Parts: sequence; structure tokens; C-alpha cells
Amino acid sequence: MDRLRPRGIWSEFVSYPQTGIVLEKFSLGVGDRFAHQAKPQLAACARAAEKGVVVVPVWNKSNREHKIVGSEPSSTRAAADAAVGALGWKHSYYVDADHINLDTVDRFVPASDFFTLDVAHAIGHAPGAGAAESFVHRHPELVGRIDIPGIPEPLEVTPEQTCASAHKYLFAVSEAGRIYRHIADRKQPGHFITEVSMDETDFPQTPSELLLILAAIADEGIPIQTIAPKFTGRFNKGVDYVGDVEQFEKEFASDLAVIAHAIAHYGLPGNLKLSVHSGSDKFSIYAPIRRSLRRFDAGVHVKTAGTTWLEELIGLSEAGPEGLAMAKQIYASALDHLEDLCAPYAAVIDIDPARLPSAAEVAGWTAEQYSGALRHDQRNPLFDPHVRQLLHVGYKIAAGMGDRYTDMLVACEESISRNVTQNLYDRHIEPLFLRS
Repeated sequence: MDRLRPRGIWSEFVSYPQTGIVLEKFSLGVGDRFAHQAKPQLAACARAAEKGVVVVPVWNKSNREHKIVGSEPSSTRAAADAAVGALGWKHSYYVDADHINLDTVDRFVPASDFFTLDVAHAIGHAPGAGAAESFVHRHPELVGRIDIPGIPEPLEVTPEQTCASAHKYLFAVSEAGRIYRHIADRKQPGHFITEVSMDETDFPQTPSELLLILAAIADEGIPIQTIAPKFTGRFNKGVDYVGDVEQFEKEFASDLAVIAHAIAHYGLPGNLKLSVHSGSDKFSIYAPIRRSLRRFDAGVHVKTAGTTWLEELIGLSEAGPEGLAMAKQIYASALDHLEDLCAPYAAVIDIDPARLPSAAEVAGWTAEQYSGALRHDQRNPLFDPHVRQLLHVGYKIAAGMGDRYTDMLVACEESISRNVTQNLYDRHIEPLFLRS
């Protein structure tokens, strides 16, 4: 396959020589649990475009989310298409088969043009006999002193370290290759975007490990356009980054440097960029991300996921007595099912049950108290990160309400839409892509 060749990295965008999809410099993964908020999400992107910065939306929804809500990938595509038509959006947009594997990918193939290949579970599985040694023999440049522009000190990697990394990551990369080829057999290559996700693991990849992973991906023939590594710190759902911000910025910048180096040395697509998963509400690292992107003239894909579902609840609470009553009911039921709701997300939430208000207390809240507890405004003394995280994983409660919930979304559309657009633009797009 012909590769995308950049002049610089992002200094001038150059398209594939043949027909194919090239993901833009800035993209935002937007979740829409109930397929009702595509228009206000797109309105936030349109506002950025009016200011001269194109941030393309990528509507993402995982197999687990579809199963909980009882939806099909085609509903995500239909909502996205309808929003684009209604708003007259002239730029690209995509629908992501989020966190798929060989067991779940087939239902997404007709509706999706972006595939997040989740192979984190395969990290550490042994590759075939001799595979690691053969890989190291093919790539002597991954051993010894490695000078990478943008990283102050050269990487020093022993043969033993390179072989250990190959044993750790080669099986996962080969699994990504199997999923990619499975999709390519069903969709024309070049007509979908491929991301490889390795973020759901215990430790961040070092620069030398990321370089090895990218070399292996090139060997595997995957035309990867985004990669989601594990970063330092905690990326809990719906709340701010927890960790050493200075260390994060150092790692993020190093990863950008490694990607630029890998593009130059392994023929990977020139628009290859980092993907930040659970990127919503990570306010303390948006400035470091922005600085690093400008330093390297690089792009980024940031997933905001369940943020929109929380804005639905805020919009309900502010729309009137009926909406507020439903929002309170959802909290009470989520509190009753705390353990079941939290179990699948245990690695990405930190909720202290003792600090959650009782259902009786919340039942007495005003709309201002409910929205203040839930809206992610750290200056507001009402804000409660424990309430926010519980409701973030509590969309299953609303799904169980069926039409009663979605009918209320329609009835409260104006209030919800206003909150969805403001949240996505003011708290995410503007600080990530527009702020000086």
C-alpha cells in the first residue's frame, strides 16, 4: 500500500496517492450512549471550524455499550449521518468500532469506517517459537544507542531488553494484524481507519518499547493511523487526571518524537498520531498536550466518551420538575446497584462509597444542587467527583427505562443540547485545540 508522506510531520498535509481515508490532524472521539446528541456534539465541532480549527468528530461506541443499551452499530451511523445533514457539516466524520476484537468486530463492519483494535489483553502472551529472536535479528537498529530527535538523551537498549520487549508485545501486535486483515477482507483496504489500542495495561510503555511496537506494526503491514499507548497516571472516567503532570508531559512529548521517528524509518502512514483514551475532563493535562502538539507540529485523537451522557442528566435536571425527578431516580437506582455498575470499570474509577450522598439527600436537592454536583466545574463547591463517577457508569439504569428515558430526552432537548455543546466546546475543544 502506498504510504502517506508528510512534508515535516503535519506542516503540510499530503493525501494518499490512491483513494483512501486519511484521518485529519485533530479528531475527537465522541460517545453518544443513546444516539440522541449527535447534533449538539457536531455543533461544538462546527464552532471550532468557524474559528479556523477543524476538529473532526469520531462517534465511538463499544460492543459492551451497545449490549447494555440494546442498540446496533447502525444506529450510531444513522445518528451521525443525520446530524451532518442537518448542520451542513462540510468536513469529514467517522464512526468507530470501539475496542473491538475478533469475537466482536463483525457486527460493526457495515456501519463503521474507524476500527479501534484492542489488543491490550494480549500483551505478555508468548509469541511463536523463535518469533522474538527473529524480530530482533531483523531490527538491529532497536538495540544499542538510539538517537531520536526531540528526546534529549539517546535511548540505550541492551539486546536482552529488546528481546524481552519483543516477547512482551509481538503476540499483541500479531493479534492486531489478524483483526486488521479480517476487516480488510470485508471492507476495501484504504476505506477505513485503523487504531491499535494498548492502553488498558498496568504500566506505560517506554519510548524504546513504543518504537519496537511501531516497528512490529509496520512488519505486520497494518496501515495504522492512531495508536493508544498507556500513559503514566490514572485516567479515571469523567474526572480529572490523577498523577504527575510534569512526568506525563515528558512521556507524551517522547511518544510524539518516537512516532515521528517511526514514520521516517518504517514507512508508517505520515499522519500517524497518538490517541488518548478516557481523555474527557483531563483538564490538568490539556495544556501539556497542547504545548507538545505545537512543539512537534503533531496531531492527536482524544476520546471523550461518556461525557455526553452526563450532560444529558444535567440537561434533564435543569429542564423542569419532570426531568429533575428522573435524574434523581437514576441516581437512587445507581446507588442501589453500586457494586454491579462499578465492577466492569473498577480499573478506571475511584469512588469512595462513604462519600456518596444518600438517595434521600439527593431527593431533596434543587436543580442547581444536582447539576452543580454533576457538572465538572472544579471551582464550584457543589461539584462531587464521586457522584459524577457513579453516574458516569450508571447509564445502564437509564437504558433499563427504555422509551421513558429517551422520550424525556426529546422533551428536554433544548436544555440537554445546550449543555452538550457547551461542555464539548468550552471544556474540551477550546483548551485542547484553540487556546494560546
